[in-house]
Amino acid sequence: MRKNIPNLITLLNLTMGLVAIYLTLTGGEVELAYAGYFIFLAAAFDFMDGFAARLLKAKSELGVQLDSLADMVSFGVAPGFILYKMLMISHGRPQDDLGGYHLFSLVAVLIPWGAALRLAKFNIDDSQQMGFKGLPTPALAFLIASLPIIRQTLYHDRGMVYMFFTNAYFLSSVAVFGFFLMISSFPMFALKFKHYGWKGNEIKYVFLLISLLLLLMYKIVAVPFIIITYLFFSLVLYLINIQED
Repeated sequence: MRKNIPNLITLLNLTMGLVAIYLTLTGGEVELAYAGYFIFLAAAFDFMDGFAARLLKAKSELGVQLDSLADMVSFGVAPGFILYKMLMISHGRPQDDLGGYHLFSLVAVLIPWGAALRLAKFNIDDSQQMGFKGLPTPALAFLIASLPIIRQTLYHDRGMVYMFFTNAYFLSSVAVFGFFLMISSFPMFALKFKHYGWKGNEIKYVFLLISLLLLLMYKIVAVPFIIITYLFFSLVLYLINIQED
């Protein structure tokens, strides 16, 4: 039983992804925002299953594979459906109805494609223990999950921020750039610590501080900017490592 506790938590991650898909397919705009919240809940369970496995000394190959399958649903398929729905209700979308199919919105399929490739590469690459090659699937899932919540939060205001994040061309850019970032080999830092001292962890601590400040000031609207900050700091760390080499 002890060894299966992490796997049970992983299945809760999977369940949150399935609920997000269900809400996206069967609900309206309010339910779409709730689907975004369930992606964040899935991420919480994704963190807890690894923590539980380490705490209980219950790591297993089954758990590793189960985690990837759950992540594929919660951070690949579910965000793909959310982005598709966001594109369908976006403004600025071209009139591309062809036999009942909206071809422009199908760009959202790049999200599960990229997630599948990213997770498959991660599973066979032992060099990604303390860092990542390519954008981690939860990071892009966070960005996509925040978009319907931002839409719902700012709907009555409909200011510049609302218009930007609900524009069809911004949403399609998330799919395209997100896909290429996930399948790339660009090194990105992970929030994993060999020690908790300042030296060697400067980028991570500064990133966490900026993220906290952004969340306190802008709440859910901060999430896209936090992901951009993560990409920027990964680039800075990469350039620093090149100079040191």
